[in-house]
Order: sequence, then C-alpha cells, then structure tokens
Amino acid sequence: MSDIKGARTFELEGLGDHLRFFGQFDRNLTALESLIPVTLRVEGNQIEIAGEIEAVRHAERVLGTMLSAARSGKLLTPDDVKLAAEQELGDHLPAVTIPATLYVTHRGQEVRPRTRGQRRYVEQIENNTLTFAIGPAGTGKTFLAIVMAVRALRQHAVSRIVLSRPAVEAGEKLGFLPGDLAAKVDPYLRPLFDALGELIDASVVQKYIERSVIEVAPLAYMRGRTLSDAFVILDEAQNTTHEQLKMFLTRLGNGSRMVVTGDATQIDLPRGTRSGLLEAERLFKGIPGVALVQLDEGDVVRHPLVSRIVEAYRRDDLATE
Repeated sequence: MSDIKGARTFELEGLGDHLRFFGQFDRNLTALESLIPVTLRVEGNQIEIAGEIEAVRHAERVLGTMLSAARSGKLLTPDDVKLAAEQELGDHLPAVTIPATLYVTHRGQEVRPRTRGQRRYVEQIENNTLTFAIGPAGTGKTFLAIVMAVRALRQHAVSRIVLSRPAVEAGEKLGFLPGDLAAKVDPYLRPLFDALGELIDASVVQKYIERSVIEVAPLAYMRGRTLSDAFVILDEAQNTTHEQLKMFLTRLGNGSRMVVTGDATQIDLPRGTRSGLLEAERLFKGIPGVALVQLDEGDVVRHPLVSRIVEAYRRDDLATE
C-alpha cells in the first residue's frame, strides 16, 4: 500500500476470480462510490482511491473486506458492499465483515443477509427456538425464514419443514373457489411455494411435498398436532387472533425450531378483532429461547421505491393517530 494525502493505492493480491470481487460491469465499485464519497479507478491489479482522507480510509477498509470475501469464494453483490460500508461508517460494530453465504440456490445464486436487520434476524433464528420477525413488506422476513428452514433440512438438523399461513383475504372477497381442498387454499399459500421455488428446483419441491418432507398448510389444520423434529414457519401472523396464535405456538415439539413473521401495518382481520401478533412483545419479551426482531424500511430489499412507499404510509399513520 502506498500512501499519498487524499489518495491510496489498493493492491488486489491473491484474487483469482475478478468477477467475484468487481461484480458484472464493476457494479460493486459503483455501489461503493455511491456510499462513500471517493473515486475508484482500476489500473491493472490495483485500485486507485481518491477523495478526502477519512473517506479514502473508510473505502480502503471496505475494499479489504470485499477482497477477503472474494478470496474465500463469495460472489459479491452491491448489497454486500452496502452492508460492509454501513458497518464501516457505523460506530457500534467492532469489525467489518460480509456475512457468510446461507444457501446456494438451484440456479447458483448465493443467499446472504443484505442488511444489518436481516443479519440480526438470521442470528436470532440460529440462536433461539422461537423467533418473531415483525416488519414491513419487502424486508425478507418470509424468504429468509424459508432459507433457514431449507438449510436446516439439508444439514439434517430437522427432518421436515412445516409452512403455514392464516387463510385471510386481503381486503377483498374471493368468493367461491373451484377445485379440491388443495386448489382452494393454493391462493393463500402461493407466496410460500414461490419462496421455495426460488431455492429448490420445482421437481424437488414436489417430491418433498409428496413425501411430507415439506408441508404447506393453512393455519386451521394445525390444531391438535405436535410438530416435532421440524422447522416450523407461520407467515402473515398479523392475521391471527389471540387464540389462533396461542394454538399455533403450543404445537412446538421436541427438536423443533419455529419462526413467526408478520407486518403489523397490514392486518386484514375483521374490525374489532385484535391481532395476536401485536401481543407478542408484551407476552414473550425476556423469555429465554424466544427472540423478537423488529425490521424497518431500512431493511427493505425489493425495488428501492418500496422503502419510500413504506415510509410514506408510516408517516401517514403517525399523523392520523
């Protein structure tokens, strides 16, 4: 490393696959320039960093984190760069690291936490028997829970996955649905199948379902059961009543792990019916083995506009309270 006031040269030592570091069309460097006010210029096996001294130092440390991750085999994305930059610029995290890959999809895509909130969420799932994740749309609550479930299944930590949702319509009546029971509940459970399809080939998902290795069922079908040696996920839990959530949580059996997700701003229960999810923090805070994770608009990982939409609704809700 050579040091000049306001500029540094970063050496790309030991980097085999440059795509893992730079990303397609150098988009990882572009992301870093948008997060830290520096200019990056690639010269052979070096990156010239120019800018204010403190910004250059921050950028150099993030590049070092990126290089270590790429050397270890990670295929970096702009989201990884953003997370590393946020950690570097924060004052409460001791070390800058890019999270480990949780899972590699059947299309070869690496799945990792993409925000600090998501990283905390994954850590709580790993360290607790029951985890509640509450946050707005697009924060990865359901997807990451299913990633952790599939990962646990592949690692033989559990023998099956149970996915459930309450069959509550989102503000409009669907009316009579034709077909057998599976066809009738499919519209309610489709988001769970979609998430599974992102991770596992459709033929494998179907095989798992036929063998009851993966079960996707409406909440009403959970009563009277004991779910042992399973990774159990309840999605859209804001649409459960007090009694329904109590029923579901008490299905937990030995050797199982449970994740409950929901968005407190999208409750579709009849007027006057209190959501069971809203009571979770009051009832379970401080109980060993139970974690409550709050995600916010900063953890939204869909289109950038989604986080601004969520924030606009949040401001409106506060104004009308």
